Amino acid sequence: MNKQELKKFKFTSYDKSYSTEIHIKNPDKYREIEKDSSLSDDLISMGSGFSYAPASFKEKTLSLKMDKFNRILHFDKKEKVITVEAGIKIYELLNFTLQHNLWLTQIPGYPLISIGGAVASNSHGKSCGIDGTIRHSIKSISLFHKTNGWINLSEKENQEIFDLTIGGLGLTGTIVSVTLKLVDFDGKFETTKQEVNSVKETINKIKKTEPSTFIYSWNMANDKNDFGKGIVFKNKILKTQNKKYNFKVLKKKNLLPINFWNKYSIKFSNFFFYNFHKLLKKSLDEKFLDVIFPFYGKEIYFNLFGSKGFIESQLIIPEKNIDEFFNEFLHLNKKLKPSITLFSIKNMSGKQKLIRFEDNNICVTFDFVNNKKNKEFLQHLDKLCIKYQILPSIIKDSRLEKDIFDKCYSEADIFRDKLSKFDKRRYYKSEISNRLKL
Repeated sequence: MNKQELKKFKFTSYDKSYSTEIHIKNPDKYREIEKDSSLSDDLISMGSGFSYAPASFKEKTLSLKMDKFNRILHFDKKEKVITVEAGIKIYELLNFTLQHNLWLTQIPGYPLISIGGAVASNSHGKSCGIDGTIRHSIKSISLFHKTNGWINLSEKENQEIFDLTIGGLGLTGTIVSVTLKLVDFDGKFETTKQEVNSVKETINKIKKTEPSTFIYSWNMANDKNDFGKGIVFKNKILKTQNKKYNFKVLKKKNLLPINFWNKYSIKFSNFFFYNFHKLLKKSLDEKFLDVIFPFYGKEIYFNLFGSKGFIESQLIIPEKNIDEFFNEFLHLNKKLKPSITLFSIKNMSGKQKLIRFEDNNICVTFDFVNNKKNKEFLQHLDKLCIKYQILPSIIKDSRLEKDIFDKCYSEADIFRDKLSKFDKRRYYKSEISNRLKL
């Protein structure tokens, strides 16, 4: 760290797995990015800090917090293109684009996440079965690197670094602005629901849906007899009169000191959720906010994990292996009885490359209470990932180790080699990059 005194801050990952003191600078001008980047040889950029795993900080690192870089630089309604600074939040972008009946479909499920963070993690949303990840909507990126300076990235200019930056966890430098392709949105959502009794039935319904529908499931995992029972949700865009959208930021809720989730509360919660949706109409119009950001305003779910937080395992599973995987998963579930608070399935489309969480297969998400029993279960789950060629999400699972990562991501060493050639000193680092030796 440079001799210049920097103030220390205590920062914690969203899943509560990692907490440490870090240095933070809040650049406000382009020359301040250059100046602040010179203060340390251990750097990383930070968007909103909502990543489950610690992607934007680590001990003794200077995090450049990009909140003040939240401006819209260019907008072409006719060409459906917008250039925004990396610190702009998803809700700020949508508040503008939806006034023009346009939006970005590949957005993560929480409105306070920054565009820079979405690019660095190659985010996806509910439409990932149709639209893939945000990679498909990125036209160009403006990047600043401590020694390589200002670089324009696109498919036509510095293509290799462009490729490394999307889903590259901020390790190529500071993403300063992004040009995005937008698509039409001039309607509302109609949501239909279907009850399912097993994982197999869920996947069959998800695979058979029409191309224009966002589809995902909520399933039970707490009871061996009801494992996989749940509801498949389908969101279809309907044309309607233009509506003004204006998302407002809610105040952050205080964390509960103890974990609320146990086998009784999970069972009750699942029973209530399933029967609540079973009794509601099978088809209803839903607000944009409720469809795209299901946890917004419901942050109590995360707070109920208490100070130890939670562990999320998000997996892309080859369709050819999914039956065998779930047979073994169910066997382990009966044997070890983990506390699983959320189980969801959706389609994913795309092509896996480098360290990007992306492929043309089934995406499954589990949330676990953070305790010793569940960590033991997850170690067995890691072995299943290797056995069945499953891709675990780096950005979601904070306990993922290098050995598992390397065996699941076939191009991990290619990413390391290309990154080292671009940044020989490896200035940009995070807890994730340290843990996975990136």
